[in-house]
Amino acid sequence: MDEYSDKFQVTRDKPTARILACHLSVVTRHCLLSLVTRGLSCYYFASVEFTEKARIMDAARINRALARLASEIVEENHGLIDLVLVGIRRRGVPLANRIADKIADLEGNRPPVGVLDITLYRDDLSTVGAKPIVSGTELPGDIEGRTIVLVDDVLYTGRTVRAALDQLIDFGRPRRVQLAVLIDRGNEHRELPIQADYIGKHVPTKKSEIIKVMLTDFDEDEGVVIVERPAAEAAA
Repeated sequence: MDEYSDKFQVTRDKPTARILACHLSVVTRHCLLSLVTRGLSCYYFASVEFTEKARIMDAARINRALARLASEIVEENHGLIDLVLVGIRRRGVPLANRIADKIADLEGNRPPVGVLDITLYRDDLSTVGAKPIVSGTELPGDIEGRTIVLVDDVLYTGRTVRAALDQLIDFGRPRRVQLAVLIDRGNEHRELPIQADYIGKHVPTKKSEIIKVMLTDFDEDEGVVIVERPAAEAAA
């Protein structure tokens, strides 16, 4: 969402935004409604159309990727001892829960799952509104000395993960922190020295392209698509 929130005009009327969304393409409507439900101090309606270039994952492929991530996490950590999954709001949370369910299928026990809301730790906080709404962070007990696996949908610049690490350390000193993402857009986009330990799919992209992960927990559809900004917007 952070990749294109500045490409929308602002309206403070949430019902109006939802009505306008009904007349947009599925991908653009998804972008809009994600912004509307995100809890920012303003609501948005689309002023541009994004072009869908490719659908790179459907629900079945997402499910297979999460199953592989679950297996890799268990193998790398030699089981579940002191293991905690922590999803980064929003789509990192259902992904963390799905991975935890698959680990339970493998091991017979489900690792605890926590939630991080990084809103107040963002380095672009001044751009998201004067009164950002924080959904809340929920960690399952003391994280001191435990292995934490942060889970997010897309790894792009690394700034979201940096914010998550800053917040996590405020709650204690984990023994180890790992990162699992469904999509990694590639090192060439990284603005910080952050890499994922577990990756569902590598997707090389141009800067003008946007990766949209859609999950039925929030969206009408389930899948991963590449969309592209209009040429004028991409060149800006």
